[in-house]
Amino acid sequence: MRVLASDGIEESGAQIVRDAGFEIDVKKFSADELLTVIDQYDAIIVRSATKVTKEVIDKGIKLKVLARAGVGMDNLDLVYAKEKGIPVVNTPGASSISVAELAIGHMFCVARFLNVSNIEMRLGKWPKKEYAHGFELTGKTLGLLGFGNIGKEVAKRALGLGMSVIAHDPFITSTDMNIKLVTKDELLQNADIISLHMPLIKAEGPSVTAKEFAAMKKGVVIINCARGGVVSERDLLIALNDGKVRYAGIDVFENEPTTEAQQELINHPRVSVTPHIGASTDEAQDRVGIEIAQRVVEVLKKY
Repeated sequence: MRVLASDGIEESGAQIVRDAGFEIDVKKFSADELLTVIDQYDAIIVRSATKVTKEVIDKGIKLKVLARAGVGMDNLDLVYAKEKGIPVVNTPGASSISVAELAIGHMFCVARFLNVSNIEMRLGKWPKKEYAHGFELTGKTLGLLGFGNIGKEVAKRALGLGMSVIAHDPFITSTDMNIKLVTKDELLQNADIISLHMPLIKAEGPSVTAKEFAAMKKGVVIINCARGGVVSERDLLIALNDGKVRYAGIDVFENEPTTEAQQELINHPRVSVTPHIGASTDEAQDRVGIEIAQRVVEVLKKY
């Protein structure tokens, strides 16, 4: 049987597929090209670039498993795959540490002006007075919207920094960690920093809009390393400009790559940005490759 890794895979993962007796092609195809070759494969492994649409699934007459090397699966037609009886697997925990560390990194960036002072010093400036009023993370209340694998890793690190942690997740009712589970309203009202770790449900739209910003503390910090669109970028920009939101750290955007229309938010002096690199560490990618390969092999061995 043959496996297509259309968005690449670490060699450690590819070797697991070969050791199981299967072929693997690590090739990138355009959307049109994919439709002409997918009938040759028993499995497809994607990251975020390749879209596994209804048309791809229909053309993939031999497909036995769809695999997403990562957490979110919004680039796969899950409903249609289920209708066709094709299992879908992913790697929800493999990149959790890397994403959590980036979320904490953005907190440090905005707390101590690392993003803007770095740029200004390279321009020959010495903005010591301008950035004299940073703040410590220690003693602040961190609110986690979403308390899955990544949220828990963020909580561990925040507790180690001396932060108080509260969390809201409709699917989590108890925890053995030293945090408090609260309602969404309680979290919005009490958190000094809010970090999002929830999926994007496109049919429902953003989870954080003007309504949620209105319920937050004045001067709150927003961190989004979850999914573009979870936070309304328009409403976030308004909240930044009127002072409701003091700082924001953003790794994910409504449009990726970003467009000219998003430049006002990206270039805002109180925003720290990265280009969707939450899982982009050598360690995470190695774990993702190994884990997704193991899951694909597990399914294919049933045939």
